Amino acid sequence: MCCEDLVCARCAGPVAEARCPSCRSARDSMHHASFTITPQLLIAVVAVLLILALLAAHHG
Repeated sequence: MCCEDLVCARCAGPVAEARCPSCRSARDSMHHASFTITPQLLIAVVAVLLILALLAAHHG
């Protein structure tokens, strides 16, 4: 979700402009970078580990 399309209920301005403390808080929480493990990422990591294990078994 993007904050550019949201309108603040407190100041009636775009959240992206962060005119009031509520806007700033909402914008910061939306743009907070956090690392989450998605199922696709988990599958990719398992696949890479499986390939590495197969390669190690083949050469070892």
